[in-house]
Amino acid sequence: MKHVRMMYLKGCPHCKAAFAMVKELQDSYPELRGVNIEAIEEQEQKKLADSLDYWYVPTYFVDGVKLLEGVPTKEKVEAVLRAAL
Repeated sequence: MKHVRMMYLKGCPHCKAAFAMVKELQDSYPELRGVNIEAIEEQEQKKLADSLDYWYVPTYFVDGVKLLEGVPTKEKVEAVLRAAL
């Protein structure tokens, strides 16, 4: 399983939606349940956030490669989870 890192901000409506999409997808597809996501609030880990190449949240990295940045869709979030398998 590949490492998945999600950068997010508290209070961000797109981040909240992304978390809900992950839960919905993992509930719907048993094979995706094993994907663990390291969720990092960028204001709480500013040094790490500043070291990464992204502008918008949520942003997903799979093994260090940015796969999704900005407004999520269920299809895009599913692609991230499947890339981690």
